[in-house]
Order: sequence, then C-alpha cells, then structure tokens
Amino acid sequence: MKVLSVQKNSKNCIICGMENTLGLQAVFHVLDDNSVASVFSFKNEHQSYPERTHGGMISSLLDEIMGRALWINEPTTYGVTTTLSVTFRKPVPIDVKVKARGYVTFDSKIGFSAKGEIYSLDGVLLAEAQAKYLKMSSTRAFGDNFHEDDQMCYHPKMIFTQIDFPDKKN
Repeated sequence: MKVLSVQKNSKNCIICGMENTLGLQAVFHVLDDNSVASVFSFKNEHQSYPERTHGGMISSLLDEIMGRALWINEPTTYGVTTTLSVTFRKPVPIDVKVKARGYVTFDSKIGFSAKGEIYSLDGVLLAEAQAKYLKMSSTRAFGDNFHEDDQMCYHPKMIFTQIDFPDKKN
C-alpha cells in the first residue's frame, strides 16, 4: 500500500513518545487503503520471556495503532478505549523489525470499532486485536489544560513510501 502521510508523535507516550527513552518511538504512516501502519522493533526493555516481547507492550501498540486509525478522517477526535481483545498467534521477537497496521471497521457519531495486526516483515501474522472506542474531544478526554500542540509536538518525516499487508479482515 502506498504511504500518503505521517501522523504526529507525542513527547512521552510509551508507544509514540519521542522523548520516552524506554518507549518504542514508533512512527505512524497513513496508507492509501485508509489504514495506519508502522514498522518498528520492540526493545530489550519490552521483553517478557527471553527474546520475546511482553504481551502488555504488544497490546499497547495494537491499542495505539487502532486508535490512530480514527485520525485519518477525524484528526481532532480522540478514541478512548472501552474494550480490547488481543489474540497472540506467535511470539513477537525483540530487536527484530516487525510491521503493524490498524483500521476502523465500524464508525458512528459516538464511537468506533477497529482491528489491528502485527506481522513479521515476511507477512506472518504474530498478533491481532479488535477494540471499541468512545469518541471524545481533547477537552472532554483530558481537561481544559491539555494543549495538543504541547503534547503532540513532533512531526516525523516519512520513512517509507510503501508498506504492504495482506487484505483486511473485517
């Protein structure tokens, strides 16, 4: 799929925070099939069993990428997770590049549902998730003191022009 743009990153998020040295510092690309994708490596700090990524980090990445799928069409609306279900298919390695994508499967005025997947670079499905989210403005989600430009202040450069995935599973 062709990469159309790159989404903003935050300062401190465990997944996208560019100042969080323990985080993934993942960059999220908007694809031409209306999904969001990232290519990244989990770090040693994200380990569970030897050479394997902790399920909590896998779940966090999937939650982040699914929530970001909403920003393709509603860039100022935040998805607040209400349910998250993750299926772990194969061990996700640390210090090995993998790719993930998220996409909206249902959208309404007050909420949306999404699916997310993590694959090896050669296309093996490692983990997948589905989730439901409530839609909220930044003020409702974070209060009056939240200033998006202070928090979502990084504008990463486009790393890829193409990131391919199997057909979506709706």
